Amino acid sequence: MALKQAIIVRADLKMGRGKIASQASHASVSTAYKSWKKNAELFNEWKNEGMPKIVLKVNSEKDILKFANEAGKNNLIFDVIRDAGRTQIPPNTITALGIGPDNEEKIDKIVKNLKLL
Repeated sequence: MALKQAIIVRADLKMGRGKIASQASHASVSTAYKSWKKNAELFNEWKNEGMPKIVLKVNSEKDILKFANEAGKNNLIFDVIRDAGRTQIPPNTITALGIGPDNEEKIDKIVKNLKLL
């Protein structure tokens, strides 16, 4: 079974490249950790496959929450990332969403229409 992780970042916030990388990293690490705690075997398989992931973009907080809801409905591990507000954006701003790692087909079913960041 092919596995992957999806990272969805809000493009409407106009974050700098470093901030985007940081928020995407938070989403990846957070959901990977949740995956490891829930199913270490699946996590290790994903890790051994090279930790495949895709980074996508949306244009609003509403979009992030919509995809988080879809991930939950499909029994996928996910985490909504909120910024601490120390630099470019206000505290508690939703910046990104991590989904998976999990079966590539299950993730693609949800994110297939999104564009790459």
